[in-house]
Amino acid sequence: MMVGMPLEPHGGVDEARLIALSQKQDHEAFGQLVDRYATVVNSLAYRMVGNRTDAEDLAQEAFIAAFKALPTFRAEAKFSTWLYRIAANKCKDWLRAKRPEQLDLDVDTVADEHVVEARTPERILSQQQVADHLDRAIQRLPPLYREAFIMKHVEGLSYEEMEQVLGVSGDTLKMRVYKGRVQLSRELAEFNDSRPPVAR
Repeated sequence: MMVGMPLEPHGGVDEARLIALSQKQDHEAFGQLVDRYATVVNSLAYRMVGNRTDAEDLAQEAFIAAFKALPTFRAEAKFSTWLYRIAANKCKDWLRAKRPEQLDLDVDTVADEHVVEARTPERILSQQQVADHLDRAIQRLPPLYREAFIMKHVEGLSYEEMEQVLGVSGDTLKMRVYKGRVQLSRELAEFNDSRPPVAR
């Protein structure tokens, strides 16, 4: 499973200057901010919705929304946290609007493509199947648990950063992450029990 990049890949005076220019509708400066955060935002969107094409569309929508909302951005907040909140909200809106059966179909399609691409020895294919199963299991988590689990264990955010992004208390987030882990552990245990042994 792909691990996300740190929430704040860059920062400092240079970023503050780019933000200030972007707030004056400088498209080139904002393009540099997009370049810095594109991988992080795409990763979040993909883990949230389970489909690369939809994730890219949602990431693009998040950046457009961020550019339009930049005049309201206040420097006392981290730009990365503010951007992450916009992207997470875009994904949640999409998930609410999407029919569950379509979402499941998309997730299965993505997983099947990964298995087909893995033309490798049996052990590596087996590892790929476990990773695909984990991805699908994450998609089956209730939305609140999925969101918290992805931000904590895939994207590597601290609980403090998650509080800022989601506006939820750290204790609540810890409980959601814990419940998500319990459900995933159960699914993976069942998956391992049902698999034939790998030839050595």
